[in-house]
Amino acid sequence: MTSPPRTPPPRTSPPDQYRIIAVCTGNICRSPMAELMLAEAMAAAGLAGAVVDSAGTTAYEVGRPIDPRAARKLTAHSIPSDQHVAREWRTDWFHSRDLILALDVDHFGWLQQAAPDRESLAKIRMLRSFDPAVAGKDPLDQGIEDPWYGGHADFDVTWNLIHAALPGIVAHVQAELAVLRRPGGSDQPNAGQPVRSIS
Repeated sequence: MTSPPRTPPPRTSPPDQYRIIAVCTGNICRSPMAELMLAEAMAAAGLAGAVVDSAGTTAYEVGRPIDPRAARKLTAHSIPSDQHVAREWRTDWFHSRDLILALDVDHFGWLQQAAPDRESLAKIRMLRSFDPAVAGKDPLDQGIEDPWYGGHADFDVTWNLIHAALPGIVAHVQAELAVLRRPGGSDQPNAGQPVRSIS
């Protein structure tokens, strides 16, 4: 006998807020870079309703700061990262986040298997699926390899691959926020507030 599908809980983000989380393995290289780069891009686009954070699929690095090589790359672009502390994914974030960005195909598969319902499953995207160069390709072709095993050049590659997807993510969030704000009547309910990274 099959059990009936679970009914997902209602959306918990405020109606004028859109929450994004980037996910990698340990939350010290790829996902914090994506988080902080995204927060910067959202701020530049004036998207005050966007809140960005990140997590890892494992507890390997919990409590540790961002990898120094990732910090160096971000600092070179005037993006501070000294407040980042690695953390592990929590199941309740499937419901409190509106967009879940996997950095590589193993994170994508892990999130899909862990998703508790269809609504959560629909939120999971490969980060590079927003990059026009690979948008139509298989998730296997949209991954960003772990730079932890390499050197500074590998972190340069990670930066470039994330950066290429940022305009597409920004456009997606703009469209989503426009839909969320329609019933309220105010086009800019959070005008003047900073876009936040909450790591």
